[in-house]
Amino acid sequence: MNMANKITVVRILMIPIFILLFPIYPASLTSHSALLQHLDAYGLYYAAGVFLLASATDKLDGYVARKYNLVTNLGKLLDPLADKLLISAALILMVSEHLTYAWVAFAIVAREFMITALRMVAASRRIALQADNTGKIKMVFQVVGITAVLLRNRPFAFFTSIPVDQVLLYAALVLTVYSGVHYIRNNYRRLELF
Repeated sequence: MNMANKITVVRILMIPIFILLFPIYPASLTSHSALLQHLDAYGLYYAAGVFLLASATDKLDGYVARKYNLVTNLGKLLDPLADKLLISAALILMVSEHLTYAWVAFAIVAREFMITALRMVAASRRIALQADNTGKIKMVFQVVGITAVLLRNRPFAFFTSIPVDQVLLYAALVLTVYSGVHYIRNNYRRLELF
């Protein structure tokens, strides 16, 4: 396994850490543990830090793979899978804590897995589907929006009463749907071959 793939695996291994830091523990447990009480109070901030760090490794593994010519089939499989798992885990936990609506999480997760499934089917038939920058921009907005929600609108809340975190998350939702439609439209002729 090359260095780029190892970085991707580290991103996948950070997902359980992110989940464990999320304050999802029942009161019956937190009342008996100082650590869980601490996580109940500050876990979202730690989780946001781990989420940001894991998201940053997405750029790092891509950079390493391109710079040192380490692009592999395993990397092509693991890299988008790691992204989808990280984003999905964050959205599911956010729904469980009432930080966003279930339909928002569903729309984002459904788009991610639909496009991934199309890519996998196309790849199995040796059809190359064109990607463009809308997917990258979408990913940036997803990371920024989710992080802002995890931080409970900080630091924006110090300057304005506008829920900037929710605005960013809805912008990510719009870009996610748009990029999915754009991706299918750009690859429509190739997809017709299915």
